Amino acid sequence: METIEKPSKRRSRFLASEARVAYICLIPAFLGLIFLTYVPLLGVLGISMTNWTGLAKPKFVGFDNYVKLFTADPYLKDSIIATLYYAVLSVAGSMIYSLFIAMLLNRKMPARGFFRAVFYVPFVLPAAAIFVGWSWLYEANFGFFNYILSEIGLNKILFIADSSYVVPSLSLIAVWLAGNLIVIFLAGLQNVPSVYHEAAEMDGAGAWDRFRHITIPCMTPIIFYNLLMSLIANLQVVTPSLALTNGGPGNASRFMTYLMYDQAFVNYKLGYACATTFIIFAILAAFTAFLFKTSSRWIFSEGGDER
Repeated sequence: METIEKPSKRRSRFLASEARVAYICLIPAFLGLIFLTYVPLLGVLGISMTNWTGLAKPKFVGFDNYVKLFTADPYLKDSIIATLYYAVLSVAGSMIYSLFIAMLLNRKMPARGFFRAVFYVPFVLPAAAIFVGWSWLYEANFGFFNYILSEIGLNKILFIADSSYVVPSLSLIAVWLAGNLIVIFLAGLQNVPSVYHEAAEMDGAGAWDRFRHITIPCMTPIIFYNLLMSLIANLQVVTPSLALTNGGPGNASRFMTYLMYDQAFVNYKLGYACATTFIIFAILAAFTAFLFKTSSRWIFSEGGDER
């Protein structure tokens, strides 16, 4: 007599088959992660322990590059301060600006698609064109911003030639370029259940109360993602220094990635530059770990409870 296979056994065999397919499909991703991320990272760590210049044979020096960075390098401290200052201004400004614009673009309005494209376009423009344009706006004598200041009777500002203004001025460009954050926030806003807003409005909740108690909690996973991506991008800033300031005035915009570039491609100290790179990685890892560690306190699930 033919035996009938139990449903539980069939289900377990099906799940095992699904797991095998999943593991097979993950192999390319794992290979890419290993060979494009972890192997180069180990390579950077290895080079950072040499005095390699890219021309002569590298010589192992252990942790000498790290010791020199923290004890004798004249730029490291200023570079870390400038990078953190820029990242705080850029991340905070980008998050507030992009959420505000996304909320405006989420409303019913004429030509909404056109305005969405307008705010996204800066993100995809060539970096060289962007910074050339902003250099004209910031020009000390005939720039648009200084023209406006002179017209209203205020003194002109050396936006990128004054150490007090250069980092906020560069951060303003980063905020203007936050079109990708706007798109992601917009997608998140469209997934906030409208029934919550309708119920709160029927109970007499105003716009600010609905925003604070409904929109923000429902958007916390999106806020976390945008915050993390913006922080990582802005801690690795280099293009503004290369295009506009060359690390100046003084060391005010000598960001860590620019310092690494200067060490590697100007002074040909590749081992020293790799040590700087690993410090940048350590700072990024520390901030990322902190965000993930604290995220459970303020990220809410769809039901409204904290994770």
